[in-house]
Amino acid sequence: MEPITIACWGYDRTRPLETGQVMVEGCKVTFLDLGPEEMFHRALHFEEFDATELSFSNYLTLLARDACPYIAIPAFPGRRFRHGGIYINTNSGIAAPEDLKGKIVGSPEYQMTASVWIRGIFEDIYGLKPSDILWRAGGLYEAARTEKVSFEAPKGVELKRIEAHQTLSQMLLEGEIDALIGPRAPAGFGQPGVPVARLFPDYIAREQDYYKQTGIFPIMHLVAIHKDKVAHLPWLPASLFKAFEAAKDMAIARLLEENEPMATYPWIDGVIQEAQEFMGKDFWPYGLEPNRKTLEAFLRYHYNQGLAERKLNVEEIFVPSTLNRSRI
Repeated sequence: MEPITIACWGYDRTRPLETGQVMVEGCKVTFLDLGPEEMFHRALHFEEFDATELSFSNYLTLLARDACPYIAIPAFPGRRFRHGGIYINTNSGIAAPEDLKGKIVGSPEYQMTASVWIRGIFEDIYGLKPSDILWRAGGLYEAARTEKVSFEAPKGVELKRIEAHQTLSQMLLEGEIDALIGPRAPAGFGQPGVPVARLFPDYIAREQDYYKQTGIFPIMHLVAIHKDKVAHLPWLPASLFKAFEAAKDMAIARLLEENEPMATYPWIDGVIQEAQEFMGKDFWPYGLEPNRKTLEAFLRYHYNQGLAERKLNVEEIFVPSTLNRSRI
């Protein structure tokens, strides 16, 4: 049995891998349950893991430079619609996306995947270009956050790092920035008297309309394997992909269990059934073809926003052996 380390957040869809309910063929797995910020930092700066969840955006930036130590498989443990990730200072006069033109908007990292998706949606749906906004980057809760992948701001885009002692949450609260986008809510959001709100209070309805219009369920993170490990074990990508897919399918089946709710919500099985009616039985698909439209949209956004040095196509971002399945 080959020993491998897998770093991934402890989602229900990866939990069977962590517990050993789902095995990776030929492997003895050490599973590290890490939050995204720590995991991406350790993977990209120190290459600590044999397989790891990675930021989709960071991965593409490095891949386009031929500088990524990892190669991906089409398993996507991190996905989320993004309309709910846009926050405003309620004194800024912002009531619609178009009002962000000329405003100062913060993002923990300009090139983070959530921000790429939001800017793409702004441009496609609301005609708001990245160059229409004045961008600020830095720590959301903690000062002196650094970029995981170096890059230069695209031509025509104003991007400045905030001061080493500042945080975006405090700047939004005090009105030093007008809005904030990213994967986490700013500190103080939802507390009485705090002048911070979502741009879209009806974000769930907006996200459902977006899916109806586009068929896109945004991908945030993918799974990648260190290239040295792939060279040593060429069978590993296909085996790992099968294991991640089996774990995800098991998680969905368990959430549909009618006996007792598997998640701490009384009607979770009904919610999952609603998602299947709205998005299809496999509403969290892995593999290239079921996700081609979503992948192509993100590659377009990423390249057009100046984050990739060359235009990538979807086939070249994954290990070839994971793109076609054997049939009986």
